[in-house]
Amino acid sequence: MSSSKPYCRAHFNVTHISENVAVYESYNMTAEVFEHSEATNCTKAVFRGSPKSLLRCGPPYDVSFSRHSGRLVVNVSWQQEDMKVIKNYSVRYKELGSRLWSESPVQSQNGEICTVENLNSSLVYIAQIRCITNNKCTQCVWSDAYTVPAELTAQPVIINLDDTDMGEKKGRRLLSLTWKFSAKQLHDGYQVTIGKVSEEASCERIKTTQPEIRLILSYSAYHLTISAVNNASTSPAVSRLIPRREDDPIMGAGRLNVTVHSNTSFTVYWADSLISKYVCYSVEWMKKGHKAANKSFFENQNNYRTLSPLPEPLEPYKRYSISLHTRPNKDTCNIKRINNSESTYGSTQFYFIEGSPVRAPINISHHNATLNSVVLQWSSIPEEDIRGFLLGYIIHYTEYHHRGTNTERNITVDPLLNSYELTDLKSGTAYEVQISGFTQAGAGVRSTASLFKTNYQAHLNLSGLITVFAVVIAVLIFGSPIIKRVKVILWPSIPNPGNSNAMQKIEEPCELELLESINTLKVEEWDTNSLQIIAREDAIPASTLPSLLPLLDTSEDEEEDPAEMTCVQRDAEEAAGVNVPYITSEAFTDMQRMEVQTPSPLAFTTGYTTMEMLQQVMPQAAPANTSVIQEPEEADFTVLKSGLDYVREFSTSPTLDNEGVFTVL
Repeated sequence: MSSSKPYCRAHFNVTHISENVAVYESYNMTAEVFEHSEATNCTKAVFRGSPKSLLRCGPPYDVSFSRHSGRLVVNVSWQQEDMKVIKNYSVRYKELGSRLWSESPVQSQNGEICTVENLNSSLVYIAQIRCITNNKCTQCVWSDAYTVPAELTAQPVIINLDDTDMGEKKGRRLLSLTWKFSAKQLHDGYQVTIGKVSEEASCERIKTTQPEIRLILSYSAYHLTISAVNNASTSPAVSRLIPRREDDPIMGAGRLNVTVHSNTSFTVYWADSLISKYVCYSVEWMKKGHKAANKSFFENQNNYRTLSPLPEPLEPYKRYSISLHTRPNKDTCNIKRINNSESTYGSTQFYFIEGSPVRAPINISHHNATLNSVVLQWSSIPEEDIRGFLLGYIIHYTEYHHRGTNTERNITVDPLLNSYELTDLKSGTAYEVQISGFTQAGAGVRSTASLFKTNYQAHLNLSGLITVFAVVIAVLIFGSPIIKRVKVILWPSIPNPGNSNAMQKIEEPCELELLESINTLKVEEWDTNSLQIIAREDAIPASTLPSLLPLLDTSEDEEEDPAEMTCVQRDAEEAAGVNVPYITSEAFTDMQRMEVQTPSPLAFTTGYTTMEMLQQVMPQAAPANTSVIQEPEEADFTVLKSGLDYVREFSTSPTLDNEGVFTVL
């Protein structure tokens, strides 16, 4: 150190990178530093200057950045000795990867905050800070370079929110949230803010690096926000309102009772056993659609608490909801945190003053009218118009007449019902009905009169008509086949001989003779194209056969005109050139005797003959022209010329040992 009066001080064996040296402001100073080593060459550094110009300030002790809407806000903290002399500082910046700094540094308004405008929100910047020199701070150097990330402009998106009960913890619920955020924007994590809607305590901020969180909350109402963050910005927050839980029947099962003393005072009662576990409580009460008021307190002796005075006076005819929350922390009844801090013991509702309903039920209708009953239906009274706890509905009804009045009858209905069936009414009578609600303060306004009429005694309702119609249609469609089948099973059809056409046609003597002859026939073979006839020659001689053929020929013509089947006349036979001998009574008697001696297999066991039996003996396709060819007497056979493919005759004459067949094609 040099001066008019020389002064020198030496410091030996300095092993640190710095050494404190006392200086004098009024004297100039020269400092020489030698490197001590065993080598022959040594290094020497010399510094000269005035102590007044050697005071250096900075760099900053701590720096934080905040970006929003194209602005960069820099917040700086200095060392304790520098804070007294630094009045302002400046900031220079450049884009990441650029070599050039901003043309002119931005100067701060004070020693702590500096705002940089008109930045690109999507770009990353590099910034440096230094103080502005003054007579106390003659030297200022630039700080290290700080990287300022891009501004977060996207909003997180909630993709799942589950509100579930915690079975083992009554009065608590588990809130599970999951969200996502744009991967294009760099972020360090997320910030979740949770607070009570009643604003009883400050909000709790929870930081997490994962896009999910779980919270244990009471049944109170909460507001929640989620934002993405980095070291320079916070993204726009996504918000959710967690509504107050009111639908749990356990919470309202008589656990709380409220006694209102005035519009500024009421008392809350709860179970005695609760005091042994909790001493810290919180009460929240609110009108529908309004923010809840709250009061926290300490209570370890009584199972009740009187709240007075209230933040706002209670209003008459308004319904209030109230909840009691318990807190496990006995050190203090103030909430230290929101998550997992309290549980809901119970909830109920109360009025300061009750009134009667100012509106009546609306949309009154009737249906299902019968001879003596009708069903009424209506819409409930809005809660704000009830002005009390609804105890039920009153149905006022009377017979409606243009002249004169009748006694009115009233029926009280449960408040949870919106329909009721009126019974014991007169048939075919018109009624006038009105409905009103009632509370502890009395009955309210009646509804507009509505008319309905019961059915007449002889009137069939629509459903009855439909039922009868359906039954008739079913009987018409399905009844006839069923009746026929039952008749066949239970009462089989037995033909009446008196009504048979066959019997009516067999009343002539010649037809009876023909049937007696047919009884002697035996059908040995049945074919659609052939006819086999077995004849006993002793009973029916061959000379009588021509008289029988015309009768057989008429079997087919009977279908066209059954009335034309008549006895064969001799003149018709003579006109055809056929000599048909007449069968005498003696021959007929011989035939009967022969039939008794040798019974035929086709003899009829019943006392009458049907057309069906005749058709079994005679083919349906009998020829129209039948000729008889007389063969020599030695064969004693008769040949028929028929429209069938062939006609066979089997002889059973005692004089013949075998059967002979003569066929005419």
